[in-house]
Amino acid sequence: MHTEPVSASFVVWGNAWLTGHAGLDDAVDEVEAAAGPQVLAGPGGDVPLRHALAELRVEGLTEFRLALPAPGDPLGLAGPPGFTSAAVDAGQAVLAVLPGIPGRCLGLVPAEDRRGSSYVGLRWTSYDASRTLPYTPSLPEAEHALTLAMRDTADVLAGLDAATVPPSELTKLRRDDKGLAPGYPARAHRVAALTARLSLVLKLASEDRGLTAAQVAARADALRHLDHAVRRARVAACNSILESVPDARS
Repeated sequence: MHTEPVSASFVVWGNAWLTGHAGLDDAVDEVEAAAGPQVLAGPGGDVPLRHALAELRVEGLTEFRLALPAPGDPLGLAGPPGFTSAAVDAGQAVLAVLPGIPGRCLGLVPAEDRRGSSYVGLRWTSYDASRTLPYTPSLPEAEHALTLAMRDTADVLAGLDAATVPPSELTKLRRDDKGLAPGYPARAHRVAALTARLSLVLKLASEDRGLTAAQVAARADALRHLDHAVRRARVAACNSILESVPDARS
């Protein structure tokens, strides 16, 4: 069971490539291993992901940032409306930053790409994104908030007898979890692994367990609080490699 959004994989391996910790071929192989073959839609037709990234690098691409928005919570987004709407609908997006003069930022949104009876991959649609990058929490801030949310949510779910996660599911997730890409700090690897496990908890804890209407409402509030913290922690972990490299926009 893969709990990590493909945009997160895109960002961590894309940044590992841009910071010299991985080659382009290795980075694209890792991203496509999680979600199948991928293309970037363009005016002249679809371009294979590795070719599109190489072209963006020539244009001055310096970094990728993760967005994990939800309705009413545009985490990682700063507009404009067309890009924001598409990203919220998808629940994820990637910001590709190309500084310089005049500089620009592209918003990449994934969608399933089916062709015929057997081909299943992803198509990334590019949008013009705001050059003003949105505020996202630092890794220490996000980890602290996640710890508090875990405690509060556990208390609520324990009272509802709705917190049980089959050990076999968590064991399988530990086998599947490859962590972040090379170049990320140890703290980011730890936080990312925790968000992967908590994503599974969110999924399993939301399943119907014969609760009353009041219990369902209490559970929904608790899980919403935890989801809010998990998304911020995942964004912070995936963007954390940028905190240790020079800011190309300065």
